[in-house]
Amino acid sequence: MKMNQVTVGCTDYERSVNFYRRLGLTQIVDSPPRYARFETPGGETLSIHAVESISAPTTMVYFELDMLDAVVKRLRESGIAFDSGPTDQNWGWREAHLSDPAGNPICLFHAGDNRRFPPWRIPTTEFTTGEKP
Repeated sequence: MKMNQVTVGCTDYERSVNFYRRLGLTQIVDSPPRYARFETPGGETLSIHAVESISAPTTMVYFELDMLDAVVKRLRESGIAFDSGPTDQNWGWREAHLSDPAGNPICLFHAGDNRRFPPWRIPTTEFTTGEKP
């Protein structure tokens, strides 16, 4: 099994498209005013779809970056507002938090091996896959 697609609601199609492009995603589907799909350099995809409103977002989208601080600096200089970060977390990640135009929370982070292989990882069983690189 491979998860590679997340879809979030948007309340302003054009603002959301511009926001995700500015984050560095490549737009691969454009169906205004209802749907757009974007791709990361690694091939994962994120979509937006039009909704009337988003009352209380419950899904946070995470994007991992090798050069987190430099990207956050560039995005801030381009006018994107951040809620926090970059900040070292006690679970071994460095995170910066922001929201898209619809209010969906986003975390830009760097975790390295700690993303998949934290020191407290449950030992691999017959129900999990993958080996430490």
